[in-house]
Amino acid sequence: MREIDVRHLGAPRVICCHEIDGYIVDPGPEVSHHTLVEALGGEPPRAILLTHIHFDHAGAAGALVRRWPDVEVWVHERGARHMADPSRLVASARRLYGDDFDDLWGEVVPIPERNLRVLTGGESIEGFRVEYTPGHAKHHVAYLHEATGTAYCGDVAGVRIGDGPIMPPTPPPDIDLEAWHDSVDVIADWDPERLAITHFGTFEGDVQTHLAVLHEGLYLWGELARHVDEITYAEAVKRRFAHSRDAKSFMQAAPPSTLWSGLHRYWSQWDVS
Repeated sequence: MREIDVRHLGAPRVICCHEIDGYIVDPGPEVSHHTLVEALGGEPPRAILLTHIHFDHAGAAGALVRRWPDVEVWVHERGARHMADPSRLVASARRLYGDDFDDLWGEVVPIPERNLRVLTGGESIEGFRVEYTPGHAKHHVAYLHEATGTAYCGDVAGVRIGDGPIMPPTPPPDIDLEAWHDSVDVIADWDPERLAITHFGTFEGDVQTHLAVLHEGLYLWGELARHVDEITYAEAVKRRFAHSRDAKSFMQAAPPSTLWSGLHRYWSQWDVS
């Protein structure tokens, strides 16, 4: 197993693609895919496993299939149609990112349906156990590589870079705190030896503690966003990372304004006056 830093926008320790036995998990955005191809030595992976379809995780998948037309892409059923036809997803994101979209994410290439292995959760495929893990996104799955006890968690196990804090990444539009707590419990029930997370790296030795801290963070940061505005929330996040050497990487991986807006959208469902 190895970590491949795709160096998003040239920055280290922002987006990690994991490789295990020739499979790759979350290839990152298209704008960084040449770095990944070089790290793979130009050799096609056995399959591309997507935890979810956000551009920082899955945006390169179509470009990789265009390069290697026989490669299979694993994706949850709620995200598969957007991989086959990303036009609506891209149009929505362009409204959010505006002129920065192309620089941030690059080209989002459609994936032929014949290349998609559509998942629901509950599968056991080629040594991986798959479970549906919503909360961060409605199309999120996690993979347990049973031979090594490694849980490939995408964003559902949070953001953790080096020795920095463990934070839940909470961008709009799909944040569901109750579902997220349940999904963390799914990972905990696997009792994995290590967690592989996209932002950033692989962590072992304190897996259950990591997940317990994440539970607490979902509650604390969720409550904070319920009661303060975006500026106050962003200032609190920046204070939390003030002494972390990886603060810059975190702010790129999970911009504080997006963290607040996802939680604000979640609470707006309940706080109806």
